[in-house]
Amino acid sequence: MEGMQRDQLADFLRRRREALRPAEAGVPEGPRRRTAGLRREEVAMLAGMSVDYVVRLEQGRSSQPSPQLLGALARALRLSDDERDHLFHLAGHRPPPAEGTARSARAGLVRMLDLLGDTPAMVLSDLGEVLAQNRASVLVTGDQTRHSGDRRYIVYRWFTDPGERAAGVREEAEEHARHLVADLRAAAGRRPGDPVVAGLVARLGAESADFRRLWAEHEVAVRRADRKTFDHPRVGRLVMDCETLVTPDLGQQLLVLTPGNAETRERLDLLRVVGTQEFPGGGSEDARAR
Repeated sequence: MEGMQRDQLADFLRRRREALRPAEAGVPEGPRRRTAGLRREEVAMLAGMSVDYVVRLEQGRSSQPSPQLLGALARALRLSDDERDHLFHLAGHRPPPAEGTARSARAGLVRMLDLLGDTPAMVLSDLGEVLAQNRASVLVTGDQTRHSGDRRYIVYRWFTDPGERAAGVREEAEEHARHLVADLRAAAGRRPGDPVVAGLVARLGAESADFRRLWAEHEVAVRRADRKTFDHPRVGRLVMDCETLVTPDLGQQLLVLTPGNAETRERLDLLRVVGTQEFPGGGSEDARAR
C-alpha cells in the first residue's frame, strides 16, 4: 500500500471543493453565499460524514480515510474517474478497478442523477449492483447501496431472500425473475472468463433451484424499458415506468423511474413532502418492488 500524502490530499480536496459550484452538486446556493464553491458542511452532508472530519482532511490532520469514505468523497465532489483514482493514490489506497463489482458510479452518470432532481434515478453495474442513487430514488426504494457481499446484487436477493418476493404480485414474479436472469446472462456473455460473474452464477445456482431452471433456458436480454409496481410503506402503491440507459461499453446503467399514472404522480408529490421519515437510520427500510 502506498503511503498517505496528507498535504497533497488536503490541497486536492480543498481545491476540488472550492471549484465545484453548488448547482453542480444539487445544493441550493441561497442568498448569503460568499464563495462560489461548496462549503465544508455541504461536502460533509453529501458524503455522509462529520464536518469535523472534512476539516481535518483539508488541514492534513486526519487519520487515513477508508476506501468507502474516499468513494463517498469522490461522489460528493463529482470527481471524474481520473480525479477519483488520484484521490485514492493520495490517500494511500489502490483505486477501485475499472471493471468488476468494486467500481464506482461514473462521474458523468452521478451528475445526471443531480440533474434529474425530483425524478427517481439510480446507477447500476451490469451485474445489477446499485452504485449510486439520487434522493428521490431513496425515497421510493430505500437505500439500495447499503448492502454488502452477494446481497449487493438485486438478482441474488431476489432468488435467495424470500422477503424480496413476499410482497410481489404473483403473476408478475415469473416475468421479473426471467428479466433478472436474462440480464445476468447478457453480462456473462460480455465478460467471458470473469471470475466475479462466474462466482455469482455458481453461488446462485447452488442456492436456488428456480435460478438453475431459468439459467438453463439461456434467455438473453438487456432491459431498456419496463414497468414496476412498488408497495411503499408510507404512500401505498406506486406504478413506475422504468427507462434504462446504458453506457457505450454496457458496463453501467442509468435507471430512471417516472410515474405510470396520475395517482402515482400525486403519491410521489406527497412522498417528497413526507421526506425520509419512513426510512429510520438513514434510509434502511425498502419499499418492495412488485
